[in-house]
Amino acid sequence: MARIKFTTDSAADIPASLREELSIQVLPFPIAMGDREYADGFDFTPEEFYGMLLAAPQIPTHAQLNPYVFEELFEQAYEAGYTDLIHTSINSKGSATCSNAFQARGDFYRDHPEAEETFHIHIIDALNYTMGYGWAVVQGAKMAAGGAEPREIVDYIQDWVDHVRVIFAPLDLRFAKKSGRVSAAAAFVGEALGLKPVMTFTGGESKILAKVRGEKAVVAKLVELCRSGRKADTPYLMIRGGNAEQSEKLLEACRQELGEEPALSYHIGGVIAINAGPNLIGIIYRD
Repeated sequence: MARIKFTTDSAADIPASLREELSIQVLPFPIAMGDREYADGFDFTPEEFYGMLLAAPQIPTHAQLNPYVFEELFEQAYEAGYTDLIHTSINSKGSATCSNAFQARGDFYRDHPEAEETFHIHIIDALNYTMGYGWAVVQGAKMAAGGAEPREIVDYIQDWVDHVRVIFAPLDLRFAKKSGRVSAAAAFVGEALGLKPVMTFTGGESKILAKVRGEKAVVAKLVELCRSGRKADTPYLMIRGGNAEQSEKLLEACRQELGEEPALSYHIGGVIAINAGPNLIGIIYRD
């Protein structure tokens, strides 16, 4: 019988309650702020971090997860007797973390050739961010609890990340422009005209879907895109940042226009807030 371990990184933004309930191991990205280093998702709540971020004199930085982190992870899971480890990773086009996981897997099997038949390491490149892949990890863990086999779960997660759509609007572009990691936001012009970008990721690359005038229009455009693009009878999730007012407006618009509650309404974590800004709203759905 399979014993499956689920792992991901903190940019998946899985709420602490869910990762604890489902025994999902989340590897925290280290965030450097001033002379201190924090473990993303563990040393602060998302809401606490927004205040820290806005008060910081310089934009914090975060590092990739290096191969050693993954080598240690694989060693521990192997020694603990797991038959399968399913790791779903942050977008490989935005971080070397994913390639480091693949490198560590190769090194692990080189050092433990006897493990190739008994301990299977599955690595999935989400080509996306936040609960765009975190949701799939949560559902995979629930499938495992219900008796699903590893191959079925890996196929489910891969199918989800292949079809998920993360649409979002950074209402304040200061952080995106400073970090430069969300390239389409960093290059956006039109703020002086009151325009806001509505964005997504396609094949791992950021893309502007629309330019709208004012925050009210942002909410309407997000809901319109979800309503027209979401696959029937599939859940949607709502992304929150530090803007409670706009988050509530988006939630109410979703209720009215989509006719149902989001499967999850959650706050982005530290890594996402650094790169897209804490003043952000969005929706996640399967197309």
